[in-house]
Amino acid sequence: MNGFILGEKSIQSQQFLSTGERIPTTFIKTEPCYIISINSPSKRGYGSVQLGFKQTKRMDTSVKGTLTKAGVTTPLRFLREFRINEKRDSAQFTEENGKQTVTLLDKKFIVGQVIKPSDMFAKGDLVLVSGTSKGKGFQGVVKRHGFKGGPKTHGQSDRQRAPGSIGMTTTPGRVFKGKRMAGRMGSERVTFKGLMVVEVAENGIRVKGLVPGSTGGLLEIRKQD
Repeated sequence: MNGFILGEKSIQSQQFLSTGERIPTTFIKTEPCYIISINSPSKRGYGSVQLGFKQTKRMDTSVKGTLTKAGVTTPLRFLREFRINEKRDSAQFTEENGKQTVTLLDKKFIVGQVIKPSDMFAKGDLVLVSGTSKGKGFQGVVKRHGFKGGPKTHGQSDRQRAPGSIGMTTTPGRVFKGKRMAGRMGSERVTFKGLMVVEVAENGIRVKGLVPGSTGGLLEIRKQD
């Protein structure tokens, strides 16, 4: 993994490839995205880059201090850290004029710099997209786990969407942890793998397929190894 950026889910659409194939696409807006801090392995024990994304009106005092230290005047809502493997990603950590820098993909990045999609990705790259799935609220076992329910005849008037027996006999005499039952559904971290980049724009990227979450939701995009 040697390419990463933060973005938000924007427009779901479709387009035709040069072969005539019609594919679903999602545009991920990545503007504005800043480098907030760079941590070298000698400093923290592992290499990482912290990115800030999405302009906002209100910020916590701690976040404001972090942005001020990085020299970023734009108030940002989200801060996320991406780890870098120094050997695998051929990364080089240095310091210039009191600011940490890192060299990735033969490009040098410095704290406070604006990250653009073209700095990290190219058309045809495969990426991992992580986000928070849509919340579905409290749901039963049929919708949540795909149970088929009970029989619809022979007097079973109220068991069509019931889970059935969940208990045990004398051994072990309890319900196992993790038993599939009704409960809160969605609002979980989800990662979609192998999404192909079909377009790289100034303010975002367009990928083949759909991505998790609602429109405007935060997404973490990483280049797939």
